[in-house]
Amino acid sequence: MELLDLNPRQTALISIDLQRSNVGRQLAPHAAADVVERTIHIAEKLRAAGGTVVWVRVDVSALLSLPADASISRPPGSPVPPPEFSELVPEVQVQPGDVRITKRQWGAFYGTDLDQQLRRRGVRTLVMSGIATNFGVESTARAAFDRGYELVFVEDAMTSLAAEPHHFANRELFPRMGRVRSTEALLAALAAGGTAR
Repeated sequence: MELLDLNPRQTALISIDLQRSNVGRQLAPHAAADVVERTIHIAEKLRAAGGTVVWVRVDVSALLSLPADASISRPPGSPVPPPEFSELVPEVQVQPGDVRITKRQWGAFYGTDLDQQLRRRGVRTLVMSGIATNFGVESTARAAFDRGYELVFVEDAMTSLAAEPHHFANRELFPRMGRVRSTEALLAALAAGGTAR
């Protein structure tokens, strides 16, 4: 496997939608609690190495108001989700230097200042984690790839509504856009000053 070589000071963790509406779901192949815990470890190590931590959340009521056939849309007349559904779970412990992004679509770049925030900090590499692999993570990664960012996908720090879409994205799509690694491999790279398998 190719060495994971990154400069922590030019790297940002992009954590997608670790919020109450997602963390409370049955997810696969990784439990939401495990994804949250692994993402917290990555955030701590990356901050300590001089990197950037970005917490992305989706405004659930805005997303559910879009017309769609699948059950993700809100049927007319159904109650609006409570505001706390859109809040990050408290376990992530957002720090004062972290970046917060609120999105209203699947992807974190559209209609936000994420690209500007990253470029101002000299970020070149994005470490992707969150819920759900084939929705918010994939949509954000596609936009990042189009903008020329290098991508690292942390396979066990993301999960989805079912195991197969997660595995498909990590097996067929993400390796064509960047590098797919485990939390352990990423943490080893940060501990080694940016280089590990």
